Amino acid sequence: MSARKLAMTVFRGLQLGFIALVTAHICLGWGYPVLWNLLPLLLAYVLITVVNRWGGGAPDDPRVARAPVEVEPPVTGRWSALNSPADRTPSHGVHAYGQTYAIDVVAEPEPGARPAFSPLRPLARRPTDFPAFDAPLRAVADATVVRVSDGQRDHLGRTSLPALLYLMLVEGSVREMGGVHRIIGNHLVLDLGDGTYAAYAHVRRGSFTVREGDRVRAGQVLARCGNSGNSSEPHLHFQLMDGPDPDTARGVPFTWRGIGVPRGGEVFDVPGPAPVTPA
Repeated sequence: MSARKLAMTVFRGLQLGFIALVTAHICLGWGYPVLWNLLPLLLAYVLITVVNRWGGGAPDDPRVARAPVEVEPPVTGRWSALNSPADRTPSHGVHAYGQTYAIDVVAEPEPGARPAFSPLRPLARRPTDFPAFDAPLRAVADATVVRVSDGQRDHLGRTSLPALLYLMLVEGSVREMGGVHRIIGNHLVLDLGDGTYAAYAHVRRGSFTVREGDRVRAGQVLARCGNSGNSSEPHLHFQLMDGPDPDTARGVPFTWRGIGVPRGGEVFDVPGPAPVTPA
């Protein structure tokens, strides 16, 4: 087990220890200062802060710096970027899970097609209300499928302030303790060669058209966009990494052929490819 993997395992164990101490304090009446309950949680977040800054692959770190890898876009049609590495790195605020250069994209086929965020109502929306849901996800290069994780449900879109707070403060913490697969939901990892791996997260349950070990061609449909894992609405979370396991991998910068790296809020169009014959 690598040091990074061990650190993540200890982090989740400390979180579970916090819950166990609180439960024991309430249910068993153990006589110790209540602030001791917070010690495992404090240690957990000190540890994750260290891990998030630990060789994360920041562009100014000469030990891990890499030139951007050019690949094809993973989607077709009209989309908008969120949490882009063109705006900041790490793009999602942490280096953990290989997310240093990750990007989120949501479908924007026309203005107003994507439901807007509302302060209170509706609390949540069905995933089918979002144009990104069920959009095809395509291989960014000729590659080998090395990981397919399926079976997690596509939950409701968190389109209100109460629902978003619940996702961030309650559900997100529970998913963190469940491990990386609960964070990124149904996902797929491709081996692009030369020590580079592409990860697609929040995939729709049951939509995979490939299995581990399959060879795929650039542009081939791999699965469909969903809303599984730690996701506020149907979207694709895409990233390149230097290993197949997001728990231990470092992020690798990317650029999409013909597009570059769109900034947050930038709308971009990707023409549909010619039909692709599976490898």
